[in-house]
Amino acid sequence: QVQLVESGGGLVQPGGSLRLSCVASGTIFNMYAMGWYRQAPGKQRESVATIITRDGSTNYSDSVSGRFTISRGNAKNTVYLQMNSLKPEDTAVYYCNGNLLGNYYWGQGTQVTVSS
Repeated sequence: QVQLVESGGGLVQPGGSLRLSCVASGTIFNMYAMGWYRQAPGKQRESVATIITRDGSTNYSDSVSGRFTISRGNAKNTVYLQMNSLKPEDTAVYYCNGNLLGNYYWGQGTQVTVSS
């Protein structure tokens, strides 16, 4: 079993920054990838950023590329999402995701609201 716990969401003004954290626990030795998804009201959940555990390679959606950065902690059971130049359209619940041997695990989500 894998547990994922997110933190770091909140209210921020347009142009501001936030950093989300996700801590994974449980049997995570063979975790292939971790990533961040988001879901805005009335919209489908979408991938935001992914990092491959083995080599640290990353992938971003077009909507956040150049503004968001995904990274791993030294212990490799933590993944971060640094969000800069936030826009109102970034408002959503952000979910941490883990891909372990083809099984997908989700955190409970953390709300990010970008508003003046």
